[in-house]
This record gives sequence, C-alpha cells and structure tokens, in this order.
Amino acid sequence: MTLVQNDPRAARARVEPTPRPPIRGNDHSVLEPPPLGDWEPVLSVSVVIPAYGGQEKLGLTLASLAAQTYPAELMEVVVVDDGSDPPLLLPPIRPERTRIVPSLPGGWARGHAVNSGAAASAADVLLFLDADMIAFREHVEAQLRWHHLADYVAVTGHLRCVDHRPGALAPGEVLDAVRRGEPEALVEGPGDELAWLRRAYDRTDGLRTAGPGVFRYFIGATGSVRRAFFEEAGGADSGLILGEDTHLGYRFAQHGAVFVPEGDAGSWHLGRPQMEHRKADGARYRYPLVGNRLPLIGDGLRSPDRQWQVPRVDAVIDTAGGGSDEVAETVDALLTGDTADIRIRLVGEWSRVTPGRHAVLDDPDLDVRLLHEHYRCEPRVEFVGADPEPDPDVPFRLLLRPGQPLARHAVRRMIELADAARAGLLRATAPGDDLGGPRLERAGAFARARRLGAGADEIDAVVDELFGVHWIDGESLLFTPEHPAGEPPEDWSDRLAAARAGAEAHKARAERLERRFRWLTGSRGGRLLCRIIG
Repeated sequence: MTLVQNDPRAARARVEPTPRPPIRGNDHSVLEPPPLGDWEPVLSVSVVIPAYGGQEKLGLTLASLAAQTYPAELMEVVVVDDGSDPPLLLPPIRPERTRIVPSLPGGWARGHAVNSGAAASAADVLLFLDADMIAFREHVEAQLRWHHLADYVAVTGHLRCVDHRPGALAPGEVLDAVRRGEPEALVEGPGDELAWLRRAYDRTDGLRTAGPGVFRYFIGATGSVRRAFFEEAGGADSGLILGEDTHLGYRFAQHGAVFVPEGDAGSWHLGRPQMEHRKADGARYRYPLVGNRLPLIGDGLRSPDRQWQVPRVDAVIDTAGGGSDEVAETVDALLTGDTADIRIRLVGEWSRVTPGRHAVLDDPDLDVRLLHEHYRCEPRVEFVGADPEPDPDVPFRLLLRPGQPLARHAVRRMIELADAARAGLLRATAPGDDLGGPRLERAGAFARARRLGAGADEIDAVVDELFGVHWIDGESLLFTPEHPAGEPPEDWSDRLAAARAGAEAHKARAERLERRFRWLTGSRGGRLLCRIIG
C-alpha cells in the first residue's frame, strides 16, 4: 500500500474483517498476540505526535520512529504543531511518510492537538506519542498486534523516564541504537517507571483483574486505539488542558473498551513529566476541569453532594400509567437523596401540555399538567417524549417505576454494590414485585454488549456473560430507611439474618450491620447473637 506524504487523507489498508471476540471484564488474556517479527500486519497506523516547541527532542523521537519494525508502507507520522514559535520543521532523519500539520482553529493544548492529528490522517489505527520520547524498535509493532485481534482494545505502551541534557544525543545515534535493538546505550541506568502505574499493574495482574476504574491507566504519551473506535467515543475533549488522557480513557471505557498494557512497546521518556513533580499543582488545576467532565474519579476529587456538568447517574422514569402523586413521590425521593449528582428524565406525553382554555379539575390531562408544572423549574429534571438513548458520558443509568420511592441512601448504595461486584447490571427486587424493582445499568458494559451484536431481547444475558448481573434485596437495602447510630430498630436481628441469607451478595452489608450491632450491644454479646442467627 502506498501512502502519499502530503495527502491529509491518506489511503487506508485493505479492508479486513472486524474482530470482536467476547472479553469478560478486562481479562485480555483471552487474546493471544503473535510473536514479534513472526506475523504479517495488514492494518495501517497513523502515529500522531502533538508538539509545542521542543524541536531538538522531536528530532530524536522521529529518528526512533524511522527505525521501527512495523512495515513502513503501513505507517505514517503526523506531527501536530500546536502553535510553536518558531514553527516546527521536519528533520532530515525521519520516517519516509512524515508530515507536520497545524492544530485546527478554535483550540489549543494536547487534547485539541490529538483531535487535529486524527482529523488530518486516515489510517486504521491511531497511535499517540509524546514529542519527547524515544520509541524502541518494536514499539509500534507490539501495540498493533492487539488491534489485529480486537477492534475495541486500548493499548498502552511501556515507558521509563530518563534524564536528558540538551545536545546530549544526536538523531543519527538514536537511529543506529534503536535499529540495533540497543536503546539502553543511549541513556545511563534503567530509567524510572511511573511508580503508581507499576503498582496498578502488579496489583491487577497486568490490568486483567482491574475493575471499572481501569481507564485511569491509559497513558496518552504512548497509547493506541482503532480509529473507528476513537471517533465513536467522541475523541479527546478539546476543552481540557490537563488530564485529557485520563478523560479519553474514560470515554473509551464508556464505549466498552478493554485496556491492555503492552510491555514490549518500550520507550524512553526524555525527562520527568511535569505532573510527576508538580502533582499538587496539577491536581488543583484539574479539579474543576476534569471534575465537571469525569464522574468516576472518586469522591476525594469530585463531591457527590453537588451537581456537575456530567452527572453520575441518569434516572429514567416512564410516567405512563402512573398518577402524578406516584411519580412525584418517586422523583422527590431521588431529588432529596444523598446523591445530588443525578439527572432525572421523565418520559411522558408532554406535548399535551398546551396553552389556552382547558378544563381545570376535570381536565383529562390533569396529571400531565401537574407533573410538568411541578418540575419545570427543577434543573435536574428533563421532560422527554420517548425512552431516551443512553448518554455515553454518564456512567450509570437507573430505571425506576412510578410508586417506587427510594430511601435517601439508595442510589449511593446501588452504585457501591455494583462496583463491589464489578457488575454490568444491578437488579433489585421491590416490595410486592420481585422482578420489577430498580435496575442500574453500567454504560460501558451495555456498550460492549451492543458492540458484540446483542439486541434488546438478549442484552441482559450478554451483559451477564461479559460483566455479571448482580441481584439484591431491594426492600431491605433500598426502600428501608437507614437508622441513625445509637437507635437500633426493633427488627435488628431479622435484618441481619436476612442480609446474611444472601451470602456473597449481601456479605458487605452484613459485616457493616454486625459491626454496628457489636458497638451498640457489646462485642461479646454481638458475636454470640450473630452466631445464633447467622
């Protein structure tokens, strides 16, 4: 395949069948990448390098890319000059198909430059690389192996930070050392890994056992994804100045991505990233920008007691067949709950709310009018005419029926239990209706199920296979108010026994109840009673 150097919409590789094997959770071990050097790639790749100044380091980065083992005819390099003064220039040593493009108008910083580079290229895979890296010779090949196996993986390469002095390295010696497979000759010592990332890999068996927060470990300095998946996820948020790679990883997760750390995609990072030695300043800057856009970054950074641009939960209530009193009871319970970070979408025939003369107390549309008037000034309530499509930015979708007023703690409890079980769907029984209770859907789980072809009738079963469905006793866990400390309810022992009866499903709650009981009655008596009723 021939890629034209100056054509911003270069030709794609020949079309191959899209691989979509089912992967449970983040267990990428079901994929078996071929040995390096012993396979035949077919996918084209655009290496996108956002850059602002740093001409010398960029020259070293491009020299290392000129020594890659991935077929040159399948690789192009797009350097995005994000307003450098003086403008960046192409050095003599570089991959054959390398060009510089400007950032698109209307924005700046890395996220905007990433989108600009993606828009200016057309290969099957996008591989993002910082402009101050030396990529080892198998860097591109090692990552691209995974994209031939599944079209929804997000791959992160391996980097070590090394000290660098201006003028210490020449592009020619970088090219020679990388081509020989001896990049260690370029630096002193083994370099330093990102300690927090290494701990995460060790704790989760290379992310295979990582939970819903796995997106935090996607590193934009050396990461790759299929172009179609990047575009489907919405690309990077051009409004973010810092934290854009974490947010991009979150968008990938929301669309069902599997995250893969590739140790054979080695690289040197020339110098320490700014966020490694200015963590407090970086966190302070990111707090409002990332907090508004990323609901799953922990309560320590984003409070659940206020509203943000992107809510943590979308609650959908179909008002059909429900009286205004029943609907209002359910909605008011959500609005006064301890999770303020919620958006409520009421599905109804709101077009019937028309101006002009109409009957008052005998109006056939009375309930619709009353509900609309009751909530039209509440910013967290939206009126929709049909069941809305899931918002890909919102991590959870809660489906409720009128007449199901949840306890104050219920939404928070459902999220906690879903996260503890790593479930894609949490279902609860309701008083008098074992199958019709609330359901909490995890957006990323349902997105992956739909990607694998699941229709509406089978999507719950597919989500169960991929992430699991977790059932809870809604009556005791969601509809019963929690009692304040020091005021045990009369049916304390019955509630504890019921919680224990759920075994693994209710284990965490039983332990909390048992600890509270011991505090109230004395540890010895509490243990004895728990043995009797357990």
